[in-house]
Amino acid sequence: MKELIIAFGLFLFIEGILYAIFPSKMKSMLKKLEIVNDSQLRTGGLIFAIIGFVIIYYIKS
Repeated sequence: MKELIIAFGLFLFIEGILYAIFPSKMKSMLKKLEIVNDSQLRTGGLIFAIIGFVIIYYIKS
C-alpha cells in the first residue's frame, strides 16, 4: 500500500511539474487531444497501462 501512495505522489509531482514548466505547451496538447478518436485514446491508454504493469512486475520480482 505504501508503494501505491508513493507512485500516486510521483504521478502528481510529474504532472504538476509539467504544467508549471510548460503551461502553454500543455494547453495546446490538451486541445489536440480532442482530435483523437476514442478508440485510439483507449488503445493508447491500454498500451501504457500494460507497459506500466510490466515495469512494476519486473521491479517487484
